[in-house]
Amino acid sequence: MKKLELHTVVHLYDDIDELDQDSRDLMKEAIVARSNAYAPYSKFTVGCAIKLDDGTIIHGNNQENAAYPSGLCAERVAIFAAGANHPGKAIVKMAITASGIDNKFTKPVPPCGACRQSIAEYEMRQQQPLECYFMGASGNIAHVNSHKELLPLAFDKKYL
Repeated sequence: MKKLELHTVVHLYDDIDELDQDSRDLMKEAIVARSNAYAPYSKFTVGCAIKLDDGTIIHGNNQENAAYPSGLCAERVAIFAAGANHPGKAIVKMAITASGIDNKFTKPVPPCGACRQSIAEYEMRQQQPLECYFMGASGNIAHVNSHKELLPLAFDKKYL
């Protein structure tokens, strides 16, 4: 038997003001996106802003449906919009913010498992790291340089 140890590095910032200007601006875009989320059932709003390699910003927010499985998370709304409307453009950075309508989270809220897998697929496809910043409604912000930090054993096309 062999032992495989995985190591993840997550950088933590106290608040949005500690970020560099570009990342701060992108997180502010994610906050705007969160304000337009449609979450009447879960009361949990998520906003995502993606920056493409040409500087284009793409917004995404969670979109719920009474038939729960029919909804879609903010991160996947944004990356699928980028892939559909800007083919061939690399995603260089994304910012995510999440909060309950009644409970304003102050700790970083990471992407769900389905979003991590979808984001990892885009990162593998473009063959370059995709930085990610994530936070609650306010407070601490987490940052990873690559989604490999969030999903180190990602499923990909080599298994198909």
